[in-house]
Amino acid sequence: MRTWLQLILQDSASPIINILVSFHDLILIVITIVLSTIRYIILFLMKNKFYDRTTKEAHKTELIWTIIPRTILVSLAIPSLHLLYLIDELNQPIMTIKVVGHQWYWRYEYSDFPHITFDSFIVQDASLNKGEFRLLEVDNRIVIPILTEIRLLVTASDVIHAWTIPAIGLKADAIPGRLNQLRLLLNRAGVFYGQCSEICGANHSFMPIVIESINTKSFINWSKISI
Repeated sequence: MRTWLQLILQDSASPIINILVSFHDLILIVITIVLSTIRYIILFLMKNKFYDRTTKEAHKTELIWTIIPRTILVSLAIPSLHLLYLIDELNQPIMTIKVVGHQWYWRYEYSDFPHITFDSFIVQDASLNKGEFRLLEVDNRIVIPILTEIRLLVTASDVIHAWTIPAIGLKADAIPGRLNQLRLLLNRAGVFYGQCSEICGANHSFMPIVIESINTKSFINWSKISI
């Protein structure tokens, strides 16, 4: 059970997911305060026996309950827009990897290493080794260096897929005839799992994604022996 929890709730592996988690916590705090205030007002009105039937206008009250929600929304919109720009903008990517979704597997092309092009299929149950995860392991992993800014170009050849890695905070639709750009930067070594999160057909559940991040020297050695 503990192993599955570690797999499902993997620790963050990129700066983007750290900012996403912080923004998520901020929204939860705001929602908790708003709901608590509304609950208090409702209970107060239900128990309050004093009322004034002659009151028809309350400009100050209306002004307050208009300004406060607007202020809250603006305070949430600013970090949200900042996060969107961080996800989309690329500074100076060192590498470019093209991801192509097929029914039902992924194809990866390392643009800076023309000889590295491979398909990534799910490993069948009978072929799993000890310690590998069922329905999540692939025969060819994406290998990338840590602390390296990488540009991902995501597309598809047939139907709409979705390339998703929860531990990195990345999710992009793979749409035929369109290239979606992603920024990939891993801050630690490890193996990270994901799946296609778009209902793309009968074998939709059998399109896993596995990223293996290693140090730069090991990546150079891997690129030399990869065919």
